[in-house]
Amino acid sequence: MSEGSEGLHLWRNARLATLAEGTPGLGIVEKGVIAARDGRILFAGPESELPTEISKAESTDCQGRWITPGLIDCHTHLVFGGDRAREFELRLEGASYEEIARAGGGIVSTVSATRAASEDELVASALPRLDHLIGEGVTTVEVKSGYGLDTKTECAMLRAARRLGHERKVGVNTTFLGAHALPVEAKGDKDAYIDLVCREMLPAVIAEKLADAVDGFCEGIAFSPDQIRRVFDLAKQAGLPLKLHADQLSNLHGARLAAEYGALSVDHLEYTDEDGAAAMSAAGTVAVILPGAYYFIRETKQPPIAAFRAHQVPMAIATDCNPGSSPLTSPLLTMNMAATLFRMTVDECIAGFTRNAAKALGKLGEIGTLEAGKSCDLAIWDIERPAELVYRLGFNPLHQRIWRGQS
Repeated sequence: MSEGSEGLHLWRNARLATLAEGTPGLGIVEKGVIAARDGRILFAGPESELPTEISKAESTDCQGRWITPGLIDCHTHLVFGGDRAREFELRLEGASYEEIARAGGGIVSTVSATRAASEDELVASALPRLDHLIGEGVTTVEVKSGYGLDTKTECAMLRAARRLGHERKVGVNTTFLGAHALPVEAKGDKDAYIDLVCREMLPAVIAEKLADAVDGFCEGIAFSPDQIRRVFDLAKQAGLPLKLHADQLSNLHGARLAAEYGALSVDHLEYTDEDGAAAMSAAGTVAVILPGAYYFIRETKQPPIAAFRAHQVPMAIATDCNPGSSPLTSPLLTMNMAATLFRMTVDECIAGFTRNAAKALGKLGEIGTLEAGKSCDLAIWDIERPAELVYRLGFNPLHQRIWRGQS
């Protein structure tokens, strides 16, 4: 080992999709190498440009495999109690959502199961879902609360989400989603429930430093723009970044509202209009596309991909893993859905699970591309071209996942 190379490791003989900002397409390097020390990338680029002083370090021969940044799932509800498989079966047999809800199903059943679970049980039930994500190259995952709808359980969910990052080699970002739905005990009074979110829940989350961001659901079946503003104002005062579920089932101009607050992302967006896309562009807000939910609830209104392209809105893609509308734990299938259902390109899909997903979490300075100074989070693939990651169904070509320089 040469002088100055102690602690270094190289991944050589690789084809890189660096996703580096300012590079065309995927930022492809055909004869590439990555050098890392202490979990940080020192160099990612052509072998011919590798600095001599680190070229003799211990290395892994990638044998021509492709390396992308580790995948980032920037929208999940990974922590929850129970499941909704029986409801899925009932719907297939003809039961309506209203009938299921009257029987105690729907989100009410998930809230009940989540409240009944201990923190240890929430961690244990989330780990298999997380393992599926990790198994397809995910190195960072965002996890939302929102199935507790009371202070005790919302905090327990966020603590459980934090613990996932200790149980597995993966980065975890937590998001407080108290303004997700109305619990039964609120008896239909949305304003009173938002009072509780602002007066008790969010302050408790802030005091315990449990959340990296604050989210809400701006929709007719959830909360109005004015109600979301109350939560956002308080979160902004606390210095927490903002995200928003919006425009999924109707256009309440949630995209424009989120952009007004400089939100990191707006997610779902099926009913977003041109004005909303323009506002997001001006604010630098990421559009997070969730094809799993679109597919699972048989939505017919597609998100305005053309408008996002025209306004140069960065588009991320995520699984939206949740028990009710997207029980999905496959980033690779999610990319195929985005391409097949929404005609997103291969480059858009891969950028959507790497660079733009990092931007949606406010972490592009740390992860999401193969560039010097960033975390050495890699996905090494047995493929001949990047399109295979989007093209195949039910096939996982992951050869190795590296997180912070370690397999």
